[in-house]
Amino acid sequence: MDYEATANNIMPNLGYEIKDFQYHTWNVTNWNNLPERLLGPEFEVGGWKWQILLYPFGNHNLSKISIYLKFADQQGERVGWHACVQFVLLLWNSKEPRKYVSYHAYYRFDAENLNWGSGNFYDQNKLFIPFNNRTRPLIENGSCNITALVRDLKDLTGTLWSDRKMYNTGYIGLDNQRLSTFFNSVILSLYYIRYFRKAVYIASKVSDKPTRNIVSALQKIFYQLNVSEYSVDPKELTRFFGWNILSIRDVRKFIRILQNDLEEKMQNTKADGTISKLFGGTIITRFKCVDVDYESLRSEDFYDIQFNVKRCNTLDDSFTEYVQETFLDGDNKYNAEGFGLQVAKKSVVFHSFPPILHIHLDRSEYDAHNNLVKSNDRYEFPMKIDLQKYLSPDADRSKPYKYIFHGVLIHVDNNRWDQYFALLKPENNGQWAKFGDSPKITFVPIKEMLNDNYENILYNNAYMLIYYRESEIDELLCPLLPKHLPSHLHEENFAHVKEKRGYLQISVMTEEMFKNHKGLSIINLYDQRFPLSEVLQVEILETDTFGTFKNAVATKFKIPIYQTRFWRIRKQGNNDFRLHDLITDDLIYSYVKKKHLKTLSIIIFLKYFNPHTQSLESLGQLYVRKDYTINVLFPALRKRKQLPSDTLLDIYIEIEPNIIERMDPNFTFEGHDIRNGDIICFQKTLMNREIQEHVSANRFYSIPRFCESLSKNVVVHFKSKFGYKDPIPEFKLILNKKLTYKSVVNQVAIHLNIDPLKLRFTSVGSSGEPKSKIDSTTVQTLSKMLKQFSSLYYEII
Repeated sequence: MDYEATANNIMPNLGYEIKDFQYHTWNVTNWNNLPERLLGPEFEVGGWKWQILLYPFGNHNLSKISIYLKFADQQGERVGWHACVQFVLLLWNSKEPRKYVSYHAYYRFDAENLNWGSGNFYDQNKLFIPFNNRTRPLIENGSCNITALVRDLKDLTGTLWSDRKMYNTGYIGLDNQRLSTFFNSVILSLYYIRYFRKAVYIASKVSDKPTRNIVSALQKIFYQLNVSEYSVDPKELTRFFGWNILSIRDVRKFIRILQNDLEEKMQNTKADGTISKLFGGTIITRFKCVDVDYESLRSEDFYDIQFNVKRCNTLDDSFTEYVQETFLDGDNKYNAEGFGLQVAKKSVVFHSFPPILHIHLDRSEYDAHNNLVKSNDRYEFPMKIDLQKYLSPDADRSKPYKYIFHGVLIHVDNNRWDQYFALLKPENNGQWAKFGDSPKITFVPIKEMLNDNYENILYNNAYMLIYYRESEIDELLCPLLPKHLPSHLHEENFAHVKEKRGYLQISVMTEEMFKNHKGLSIINLYDQRFPLSEVLQVEILETDTFGTFKNAVATKFKIPIYQTRFWRIRKQGNNDFRLHDLITDDLIYSYVKKKHLKTLSIIIFLKYFNPHTQSLESLGQLYVRKDYTINVLFPALRKRKQLPSDTLLDIYIEIEPNIIERMDPNFTFEGHDIRNGDIICFQKTLMNREIQEHVSANRFYSIPRFCESLSKNVVVHFKSKFGYKDPIPEFKLILNKKLTYKSVVNQVAIHLNIDPLKLRFTSVGSSGEPKSKIDSTTVQTLSKMLKQFSSLYYEII
């Protein structure tokens, strides 16, 4: 296999300098007897060490195999490290190397994100048979190859692919909703019209309810975009509209729905009339009959103009064609009042143009099979245009009609994915910025926009043009905002607020917090499948000493300083938090203390499993000698749970949230490789009769089985197809993947307080749009209904 050629064929050129490219092949043998999780040999790329992480029988989806690229370098523990990597994972038979299956991605690896790959790499049932034009199976005689092709990319800004960053442009974007639509582009194009933004801010009424009101929904998003240093989650708006609105492919229809809702809600407020003032123009249509003396003039308001790309090559061509006189005859005669159907001349002329002109380019056409497809014909438009020549003779010409190009919405449809983005000019004399369905915002120089490297994208894929009237640009882009915002627009109401510069927000966990923790690991900060730990924050200056921090903690928790010891907590793997190292006052003390602890004792955390209540109870911490055997723990464990002194116990170690191993009580802690911060779980030893009772009651009777069931929990996003018309536009429930359709319906019905017979679910497509209704008689489990997604649409019939 030519690895470099294969990499170039699969991985697109992202435009970043490649510091290093390496490949590594791992020959996996004895497949059927592999453990549930294993790591391949280490290899080096860009000075870092890496491994391939394999789940032969699936990580979360047991019908798939899961393969990831894992960062394995200990030197990565230094503060602030990261590696920006583009990679391909290949699975192939060495006797048929060209017939591989692959997954490619790019990712920023750091201390909190050590692995990335695919949980649904390939179907289990296709591994051992020739499939998809292969003459051999991928896994033959229990053997296959897994290859990683890895590019280490140069990060010039230090923020490449950094989650929720500003990218130093000074502008804020919207998060990707994993939906291939124009939604983000449209909202941002409106936000950067400051006059429009101001109108939204002052359009509130006391009776407004955010989840039922477009003005309130827009206010929240606009305010977050205004104050946040990070990209903003646009779900406030998607909840309002209903998720089915995002599947609309007609941007013109979407904007009119938005404008109509806003126009209605702005009535009788200080913003009344804003929509028509900014976007409304007037057009006059004239019908003059040829054979009878009849003429009709009809004046209409318009909020946009739509041109067909197929018939014209330039914007000027489209305007000329639009106002050109046409004949109405044959089957298309004009119905003249009092004269019936008549041959007539029809002409269109503009009586006024709005300050902001939206021009939609209709790129739809029918192919040879009468299917509606998108045309990518080249269509040119100028940076400046004078529209006065298209005005009616009696139009007001006291003000100029020169317009400047200020934005364009673009849709690039590749074979593999669709990409929607906007090029906007937020300042009159500023730079052009590219806003996409991601937090990343980049400047695009005007020369780049108009040269051969970019103009094909611009002229062949534009579907909406935005022009501002030159004489009104200063007013449209004025920085002036109202002095008093609506009362609900206060910074403390939002999750994304500006952090105080020069301060540190430090999360502090106590033993009492661990005892209140009911899930896996020692604490839960992110995993929505389990109750989140209520960890308190301590704020100190970046220049404060460790002693100042200890005093602040002692004051906050009312604990004497001499009774405290501080450990750094580190996130490892997937939401698994563990003690990392002891924090001490100085290096000498640190060395002595660590040496003492290393040779004499270690700290462990204890959990007790009760099969009757199906709960895992945290019991605090304990220091033990490494050279003692495990069974010396038993008296202390019985005492912690107030169990009789002769109670038999089973004891386990929680290696990772989904890896629980039984321990031999006769081994030492050192023999079991127990280290500082490890978690010991125990339960009563059950007789066969007790086990059968739990099985009959559909209860998990052992710690490994119970923890495995917890790992099957999933946070399901239920999204209304009709937004604010439903009682709850969007909500989340924690459900087990093995639940049946009927059980899921009952759980959702309880949450919505409705009859379960009135509920219907629709699955989610690859772009996030509604795909197909789920049969109410299905016997599928929740896992099958979700497939690889975590969302379902609901509707009430």
